[in-house]
Amino acid sequence: MARVSDSIDSQSPDQLSINTIRTLSIDAIDKANSGHPGTAMALAPLTLKIWQDFLRYDPADPRWPNRDRFVLSPGHASMLLYSMIHLAGVRRVDHDGVVTDEPSVSLEDIKNFRQLGSPTPGHPESHLTTGVETTTGPLGQGVATSVGLAIAGLWKRAHFGEELFDYDVYTICSDGDLMEGVSQEAASLAGHQQLHNLCWIYDSNRITIDGSTDLAFTEDVEKRFDAAGWAVHRVDDANDLDGIGAALDRFKAETERPTMIVLRSRIGYGSPNKVDTADVHGSPLGSDETKLTKKAYGWPEDAHFLVPDGVYENFNNGIGARGAELSAAWRRRFESASEADRKEVGQMIAGDLPDGWDVDIPSFDAGEQIATRKASQKVINAIAPRVPWMTSGSADLTGSASSGLSPEVSGVFEPGSRDGHGIHLGIREHESAAMSNGLALSGMRPVWSTYLIFSDYARPAIRLSALMEQPVVHWLTHDSIGLGEDGPTHQPVEQLASLRAIPQLDVIRPADANEVAEAWKVIMPRRDHPTALVLTRQNVPVLDREKYASAGGLARGGYVLADCDGEPEVILIATGSEVHIAVEAHETLMVEGIRSRVVSLPSWQLFDSQSEEYRDSVLPPPVTARVAIEQASTMGWERYVGETGTMIGMTTFGASAPFKDLQKFFGFTPDKVVEAARDQIAGAG
Repeated sequence: MARVSDSIDSQSPDQLSINTIRTLSIDAIDKANSGHPGTAMALAPLTLKIWQDFLRYDPADPRWPNRDRFVLSPGHASMLLYSMIHLAGVRRVDHDGVVTDEPSVSLEDIKNFRQLGSPTPGHPESHLTTGVETTTGPLGQGVATSVGLAIAGLWKRAHFGEELFDYDVYTICSDGDLMEGVSQEAASLAGHQQLHNLCWIYDSNRITIDGSTDLAFTEDVEKRFDAAGWAVHRVDDANDLDGIGAALDRFKAETERPTMIVLRSRIGYGSPNKVDTADVHGSPLGSDETKLTKKAYGWPEDAHFLVPDGVYENFNNGIGARGAELSAAWRRRFESASEADRKEVGQMIAGDLPDGWDVDIPSFDAGEQIATRKASQKVINAIAPRVPWMTSGSADLTGSASSGLSPEVSGVFEPGSRDGHGIHLGIREHESAAMSNGLALSGMRPVWSTYLIFSDYARPAIRLSALMEQPVVHWLTHDSIGLGEDGPTHQPVEQLASLRAIPQLDVIRPADANEVAEAWKVIMPRRDHPTALVLTRQNVPVLDREKYASAGGLARGGYVLADCDGEPEVILIATGSEVHIAVEAHETLMVEGIRSRVVSLPSWQLFDSQSEEYRDSVLPPPVTARVAIEQASTMGWERYVGETGTMIGMTTFGASAPFKDLQKFFGFTPDKVVEAARDQIAGAG
């Protein structure tokens, strides 16, 4: 730090801080030769105002449970956030949740913007960088996730009391965010739920990559949000700190509605030649324009990554001192809370489960006919009373997906009743998954449900739950052509393959009710993996576990369900409802004197994570005669059946007809499996 010029010395502490944010962002993007400087240049005053005067956040205790949340939905403007995290002195929290003495973002990290291994990637990632509350970048995801953050805040306030939880959520959104469809889903849900602790600040700079928003976006945003039940305020100049402060004061006073602040800004503010143009959106300014821009800021033209004297002190005297005082006061209140509340908050924040959370999980009797969605409902209703921070929401399919919590377990989260565990999410699949990410980021254990076919609508948020390592349960029912007459528009074919392609997402398709129970025993202790739990609409029989192997094998992803004496001649591999077809075929083959093995493979991801020794014990490499059975795309099955194995699956869309007719038409019958097994043995011989 050093005094550099009279022009810098004449700037107020806040103006000096604003220009430091701007120039750090410009310099980092210039050095990386990649990035989006324009929004950081325009919104530095707004962000400073929020952090210095409104955000209840302690940089020295960045996981303080009652902190306000700050979300940068246009994640391409990441240098704006990294500059704030650095200047505010946010400490790094390690993988075990321990606050370290190291900065989350050092000046060296800013110099390494967008470089391999740096905590300053091109778009903010919450699992990499302390101070980033949620991963953003795909436009619309930040605003959509912020709804879940706000719901979690109101739920905690109702459950634990406002002495422990009363935090707010501040979200910056862009023209692009508001063009994305999920933002409308999010705004509609937030307005309906009257989330008065949620504030979106819309950066209305009217520029996109292609040029002016007049090319494609001319609606009246203020009327749109007014119609959705939001309080709407307008600030005409992004440099007007007093105007911004007055609008934020109105948000703080709001008790019945979420708040939208429409802020008119100039993208690339300060750049003589690129302000208000698409050129400054996604490209570095370049050396010449950077010098001109720094001159306009009263900044030394040849100084790079400059943090003048007084800037760190300004942040420390602002958010640093205020945050420390607020968090310390909260800690005192927390210590005065009941032992039960302290224990519950601690477990929730740590991602732990209460002792005995699984003692009431039911087992199911052999021969019983029950859809796996119905079995899952019985299991979740046994777990939820013992995990108070568990919620279950549905995209308008609470009954059909069987994901609802029973009345004695749960009320409904809604205005006037904020401690309910059930959430009506409406026909908003994308927002349902995104807000569930927000709940999980807040320490809660969210479940949301829809049909498997509509996971396509939610896929961007499902993908982010995996990237962020959040334990969201995506409950996906009506999992195959087994739903029958609704036909191919509702019959999933390619969805399983699509979900299995997402890294760090556990896709589990149980074969029967007891596999469902075992699936939940796997799901609940996981802190850093989401799950796609794929369930049947139709009834399936509960397998006789005295005759066949224990359903506990599900924990390893795949296991030998039914076997023969000696080495099998053929292996039948299946998931979900098709396991029963494989079992019937196995019994027929055994009567014929053909040695067969049935492998239930409910989770490819879990199975692939096992040791090679275990995997080879289930699928012995010498046994090349193999048949896979799954009512879905065959893509990927070659990894288990090999180049010569048979895959009985879907290569076309389905059809509208009764389920049994569809099974026969598409070849999902024991006879077809037996025929394929015989052919495999003949070919192997």
